[in-house]
Amino acid sequence: MAAIGRFQKADEIYYAKVVDGEIFKLHGDVFGSPSFDKKPTPLKGVKTLTPVQPSKIIAVGLNYADHARETGKALPKEPLFWLKAPTSLIPDGAKIEIPFANHRTDFEAELAIVIGRRMRNVTPAAAARYIFGYTAAQDITDRTVQGAESQWARAKSFDTFTPLGPYVETKIDPHDLSIQLFQNGQLRQNGNTNQLIFNCFDLVSFISVNMTLLPGDIILTGTPSGIGKIESGDRLEVRIEGMAPLVNMVK
Repeated sequence: MAAIGRFQKADEIYYAKVVDGEIFKLHGDVFGSPSFDKKPTPLKGVKTLTPVQPSKIIAVGLNYADHARETGKALPKEPLFWLKAPTSLIPDGAKIEIPFANHRTDFEAELAIVIGRRMRNVTPAAAARYIFGYTAAQDITDRTVQGAESQWARAKSFDTFTPLGPYVETKIDPHDLSIQLFQNGQLRQNGNTNQLIFNCFDLVSFISVNMTLLPGDIILTGTPSGIGKIESGDRLEVRIEGMAPLVNMVK
């Protein structure tokens, strides 16, 4: 497998392998040993969905030193994480909705880890065996709410606040990938996953010590510096090296 997406045509929802813009329908368990059609599925009427349906979304904060500095917060001594509502997920091409026009709402480009096997108490050395792949994401944040509360789940869990996709890359090294966000064509964030304070394997291990992770669960690994305010009409594009871009409009 390489790039895996999730699609819908009429009432049928299915996974498929994505190769050079064509999709090949998957049969069996996407997290197991599936087979694929040899002929591509016609794209007419096909809608791209979020690439997985997680039981939970775990978001990691302050995992880039430059982002911690721009927010005026101290570097964490161990991963700082919280849960986001799965109902905040939207796919590539869907619209981000700002719930309160008088609040500041920010973009945050992130690399997302997709879990592939049930796991608990896994070491960093073994973590790669439990990871299905990686995809692009955003952790949209209502800063007004975040600043007024001691926990961050509500500020980051409004509907449409977790764009994800478009596909999961199953064969990629997550430790040295450029990660960028473009707002209306202007580069706003420009980082690299080699700047992560806690790398992907450390994060997966640490979180698995605290809770059981299930196939399809998502871990957002943090955002580099350059976060900024979004406005209605904005076009936001997350580009992560080796992945298809994640593009969403704002309304």
